[in-house]
Amino acid sequence: MMFKTIDSIMERDPAAKSRLQVMLTYNGYHAIVYHRINHFLYDHKWYLLASLGAFWAKHWTNIEIHPGAQIGQRLFIDHGMGVVIGETAIIGDDVTLHHGVTLGNRGPSSGLRRHPKLGNHVMIGAQAVVLGAITIGDAAQVGAGSVVVDDVPANATVVGEKAHILKHYKMQAVAKRVVEE
Repeated sequence: MMFKTIDSIMERDPAAKSRLQVMLTYNGYHAIVYHRINHFLYDHKWYLLASLGAFWAKHWTNIEIHPGAQIGQRLFIDHGMGVVIGETAIIGDDVTLHHGVTLGNRGPSSGLRRHPKLGNHVMIGAQAVVLGAITIGDAAQVGAGSVVVDDVPANATVVGEKAHILKHYKMQAVAKRVVEE
């Protein structure tokens, strides 16, 4: 199973010259190997061991994957520094995540799923943030730096930031409050 992951990495990354190179030097590959072990422990209710393994893997790879996350086959984490994958995230097969991607939640929630679900053949660009119990459809692409908080249909490409002004304070009012305190 892990040789299929290595082969898929070599297909998607022209810099990968050999299986041995991928096995020894790709932190994304290491993170997936550790996650498979930690997820097994988590599924068997060995939560402390799973958390300790994930903690160690995070420090070794700079990729944080919660042991409860469900990851399909042949995930490629390209230049994975800073990738974060939350507990209830679900990742399909043949997904590519670039560096700095966050699959996170939007705050306290009592629902069973708080993190995104990615379909098969999804590509998430560098520094993209995908938040909440949303679904990214099969073969969708999320552009670098995008903030995604709504579902993305299959075969779609999304780009851009979702942020907008919630409140606007005039500088005089802020300065006055600071002086009064």
